Amino acid sequence: MRRTQRVRRRAMAGAAAAAVVGALLALPGGVAQAASPDVVISQVFGGGGNSGAPYTNDFVELYNRGTAPVSVTGWTVQYASASGSSWTRTTLSGTIAPGHYFLVQEGAGAGAGAALPTPDATGTIAMSATSGKIALVTNGTALTCSSGCATQAGVRDFVGYGSGASSAEGSPTGTLSNGTAALRAGGGATDTDNNAADFAVGSPAPRNAASTGGGGTGGTRIHDIQGAARTSPLTGSAVSSVPGVVTAVGPNGFWYQDPQPDGDPGTSEGIYVYTAGAPAVAVGDSVTVSGTVSQYRPGGTGGTTNLSITELTAPTVGVVAHNAPLPAATLVGAGGRVPPSAVISGVTSGDVETAGGYRPTTDGLDFWASLEGMRVEIDNAAVVGPSNTYGDLPVVPQGSTTRTNRGGILLQAADGNPERVTLGNALAPTPTANVGDTLTGATVGVLDYSFGNFKLQVTATPTVASGGIAPEVTAAPTAGQLAAATFNVENLAPSDPQSKFDGLAAGIVTNLRSPDLVALEEIQDNSGATDDGVTAADQTVAKLTAAITAAGGPAYSYRQINPVDGQDGGQPGGNIRQVFLFRTDRGLSFTDRAGAGSTTADSVVNAGGTPQLAYSPGRIDPTNSAFNASRKPLAGEFRWNGKPVFVIANHFNSKGGDQPLFGRYQPPAHPSEAQRHNQATVVKGFTDQILAVDPNASVIVLGDLNDFEFSQTADILTAGGSLTDLPRTLPLPERYTYVYEGNSQVLDHILISGALAAKAYSYDIVHINSEFSGQLSDHDPQVVRIPLP
Repeated sequence: MRRTQRVRRRAMAGAAAAAVVGALLALPGGVAQAASPDVVISQVFGGGGNSGAPYTNDFVELYNRGTAPVSVTGWTVQYASASGSSWTRTTLSGTIAPGHYFLVQEGAGAGAGAALPTPDATGTIAMSATSGKIALVTNGTALTCSSGCATQAGVRDFVGYGSGASSAEGSPTGTLSNGTAALRAGGGATDTDNNAADFAVGSPAPRNAASTGGGGTGGTRIHDIQGAARTSPLTGSAVSSVPGVVTAVGPNGFWYQDPQPDGDPGTSEGIYVYTAGAPAVAVGDSVTVSGTVSQYRPGGTGGTTNLSITELTAPTVGVVAHNAPLPAATLVGAGGRVPPSAVISGVTSGDVETAGGYRPTTDGLDFWASLEGMRVEIDNAAVVGPSNTYGDLPVVPQGSTTRTNRGGILLQAADGNPERVTLGNALAPTPTANVGDTLTGATVGVLDYSFGNFKLQVTATPTVASGGIAPEVTAAPTAGQLAAATFNVENLAPSDPQSKFDGLAAGIVTNLRSPDLVALEEIQDNSGATDDGVTAADQTVAKLTAAITAAGGPAYSYRQINPVDGQDGGQPGGNIRQVFLFRTDRGLSFTDRAGAGSTTADSVVNAGGTPQLAYSPGRIDPTNSAFNASRKPLAGEFRWNGKPVFVIANHFNSKGGDQPLFGRYQPPAHPSEAQRHNQATVVKGFTDQILAVDPNASVIVLGDLNDFEFSQTADILTAGGSLTDLPRTLPLPERYTYVYEGNSQVLDHILISGALAAKAYSYDIVHINSEFSGQLSDHDPQVVRIPLP
């Protein structure tokens, strides 16, 4: 059984961050006025051509701080003296792209200074070098006001510059000179409707339509922050007035996306803004965000193997407009961007965040990273893992390869299935679904990352169309077949509800057809997870066998050995162990050779050319360091119609501590497998001792090996050909006993000796748990039927 620690970053507080949201602001000395939703006056210079002036002409600069192009054809820039009510006009034409400037050249002075950049409009207004009034008006009608001009009909933006200006938004800017201009903060994007706060006096820097977001980082776009890389090239930098549209709002922040992409699929157009509390924005708000670019690694100190997420922290948020159209979701799958089908990452140097070699077209990790924070759509998504208690639901686009017969997607040695993505429920509930189901229509969300996986946080609950899979039922054994099964029952304890016992019993009786032998894994002691020193499990087994009888099954006997308290790993206090369940009404019996304790090592005895176990049941090398904090193999000697059958039940070291497939380190390290290799070596050595006495001995090795059929663990057990690993004999679409994060895979095995493999055996993995959301265990059982008349 695998476990993942869960800590929800999107629902927890972190470092303090101030969210200042600009909406309707009270203007000092004036009435409340809505901030301009798009085009504003970003710079004013009236000293053109005068002595000491850097430029020959006066100018007014405009900036589109919105997210869509704006036509200014028919608009006017108007000027009046500081106290005057007579206005002169320059008529405009053309369109200002979002994030771009528009330079309006006005009158020239005595000729000092350099020429302006190529203007986008030209007038002849002679502006005062020190103080005056500038209005941006959406029509050609001249204003007639001296004061209160900012609220006149048609006025899109207004600047009173210099202390003598009789009208302004809020208070006027500072007084200008032949060598200074009034420059709007944020590269032109900051607009609180207070000229004194929004403008600084500095050296003029005229920008025309060819310029984007000037003033250092004032023109930064989201794709500039994300960059064509796994981490932001601007990490640690402050950015100003980055525009976009809010696409999703969470409890501690929001996602927003630039509706004007740069055309490079390798750069994301979306990003998460961390506000450390409920954000005061809504989906569809057109906003600008200033803040610090940060790389956040989910999971805290326990998440060091996770990728980091690019975020904006300590944000100042300005709402430009409401009800803006959302940027179109990027379609993933046929007809859109098709994810890589085999390679998760080609990086071989360890930490992908410092490795370089960003390859979003060939590497699945980079493909999904290029969509981080963006709206993503998957049409008719195929469910490849059951929904779990955390609301996670793994899916793939239609057309993904190497699918199982029942609709899953198969994990292979060279294919970690990079097309997988997990639906998350941070924004809307995810549906309950099973493997093989389809989410009809478009599944849309914003792409996030946590717990070693990319998460598509759905913004609406998808609709499920059932794939119709049902729990499988295997064939019943014939009179001459020995039926041996293995079943991980996932921390079974007397405190579990009776429904779990009844469901497991039905699985054994109905789906497995009451095998002669069942090796059970994860049987807990009588007090379950209570850590009280109890190690006996007789009550646990008695409750299960009673449920089997009640379900119409046979009377099962059992054998097991109590472990040393706290020495076998698993859930603390549970003392999980393997147990042999067996029925004696069809020819199977157990050979008891007493005397073995929990630390007694079993051995093989040569009894005149016939192998025997010194202890039955017994534990194989229980004090060997290979089994530290792990379950010890349980060996038993059975007889089938008078002939010996040796069975070893196993539960190898778990995969806890291994690095995730979509993690920071590539290729991911699997430190847990070293112990499994040692465990397999010990078990293989024991079976070799049996076969050394009798090469034709009947030996069955089975259980939860916590490793794949293509793993070195399986290779060690099958070395020399003395044991056949039965999962390896199945066609690829049938090779799985477990579904983890959407990957169908083998963790449970049955291996048989050569004498048994030579028989016309029948082997079946019986899918009753791993593909279903209502599973009683996370493992599927399996059974082999061997003709031993």
